[in-house]
Amino acid sequence: MKETDIAPILAALGHSARLGIFRLLVRAGETGLNIGEIGRHTGLPASTLAHHLGALVQVGLVRQEKHGREVVNHAEILAVRNVLGTLIDECCIGVDVGQAEEVV
Repeated sequence: MKETDIAPILAALGHSARLGIFRLLVRAGETGLNIGEIGRHTGLPASTLAHHLGALVQVGLVRQEKHGREVVNHAEILAVRNVLGTLIDECCIGVDVGQAEEVV
């Protein structure tokens, strides 16, 4: 993954409400939670919750499935594993202090 792909994901998780929603969905596992259930657990108003869920969906951290009139939200665990894997893949490989790296 490129830094330009990682940054929006980390930015989305950088907000405490979104991090809390994501962690809640991780704990819920494959069954996921509908918006009402998330609201009851977080205490967030519906409009605020919709805004934060939209941000998580946009960066690929949450997948939404429609079941009739109900929308079930699921954490995309693989997305976070990919981000974390990318961040630690180069652990301890060393840095050439004589050559600057391009940060994109």
